[in-house]
Amino acid sequence: MTETVLSSPAKEVVIGFDRPFVVIGERINPTGRKKLAAEIAAGNYSTVERDAADQVAAGAHVLDVNAGVPTADEAKMMTEMVQRVQRLVDVPLCIDSAMVPALEAGLAAYDGKALINSVTGEQESLESVLPLAKKYGAAVVAICNDESGISEDPAVRFAVARKIKQRALDHGLPAADVVVDPLVMPVGAVGNAGRSVLSLVRRVREELELNTICGASNVSFGLPDRQGLNAAFLAMLIGAGLTSAIVNPLHARVMTGITGAEVLAGLDNRCKRWMKRCRAQQQTRAA
Repeated sequence: MTETVLSSPAKEVVIGFDRPFVVIGERINPTGRKKLAAEIAAGNYSTVERDAADQVAAGAHVLDVNAGVPTADEAKMMTEMVQRVQRLVDVPLCIDSAMVPALEAGLAAYDGKALINSVTGEQESLESVLPLAKKYGAAVVAICNDESGISEDPAVRFAVARKIKQRALDHGLPAADVVVDPLVMPVGAVGNAGRSVLSLVRRVREELELNTICGASNVSFGLPDRQGLNAAFLAMLIGAGLTSAIVNPLHARVMTGITGAEVLAGLDNRCKRWMKRCRAQQQTRAA
């Protein structure tokens, strides 16, 4: 079975078909968070550190780190954020940027095997990001779009995933270090968005034999009760074979949906994690 191994100095996390579902905390990201963006630009990382600690306490296995503040020195901020988060929590990191210099700065500062977020099927992205993954021994998120944009046709997105896998192999990366993101679109705008991703997850697992990841909350954009919809979607995705996701672990309903889906998919031996979560919730209510 395909296993994607990520590591920090003292902890290893494995994304795999028969492994527990891997939760990647999304909150260390200034996109849409004006206050956080201003703090990072000013060199204030107190919220970043608090978000890191809170997400790990809530059950995140990996933390996504994004320093994308417009007009600021993203490479410098990425270096500082990676170093600070590593000193505070001992989980693997996902280095997240659309800027190659920022990706390399984060990878150079990181101690362990990181996940790069991300590479696309575009030629420029393939030729800049894949060599970085090889140089730093990192795994990489493969996003299913290319120069033609994001197709609503699942077959087109599958072809992009297959191309990225082959190009990664050409650059000397092991296939297991490619984690495919089938691209989740808002179901309120694209009615078959959920069904398309479910079919892609199954095809990538069965035909490409690769692990999968997604930003699940995109599916509920613009709709009410987003946590409820995200939790239902993640449960369906885990049933279809999704092995990891970038989510907000502070959303209790989402985490309950993930933990419950693990039980029903046979990924929680003797329901231990489910019972541990239930006990923790009972203790919180009692307190």
